[in-house]
Amino acid sequence: MKEFKTQEQFTKEINSLILDGKKQGASTKDISDKWHTFGDLYYHRMILFYMIMKVFPDKSWKAKQHHDGSMFDDSFIVGIETPVGQYTYHYGIQYWEFFDVKELEKAPQYDGHKPEDICRLLTLLNIDKQETCEEWKTIILKNEDSMK
Repeated sequence: MKEFKTQEQFTKEINSLILDGKKQGASTKDISDKWHTFGDLYYHRMILFYMIMKVFPDKSWKAKQHHDGSMFDDSFIVGIETPVGQYTYHYGIQYWEFFDVKELEKAPQYDGHKPEDICRLLTLLNIDKQETCEEWKTIILKNEDSMK
């Protein structure tokens, strides 16, 4: 068994292996932490985002093109407008019909949101996103060892 001197070394080597594999056409969907695979987690994310969109149908949309007419191969974008900006995901075109929300010809212009803006979704429930996210981050980081 290979010994890793630091968490940073471990993370860097795993990420490098994943990228090398993807460049060679390998899929990450079956890579697992022992409990869940990447495929499981992406599927769960899709179901959970769909549920949020169904609760807020007036704020939800899907499109086969970005605002500038571009799109990743065989993909589409789904999004939701929150009080503090949009949040979006891209999915494979095979899931288009699953997302039975308002269809737009083109997605709204990208507002620059990033994965760390996930707490924007909390504002749909009138929850103070910044305070809640900071609390959760503190709890998660404090208990990081229990998530191994």
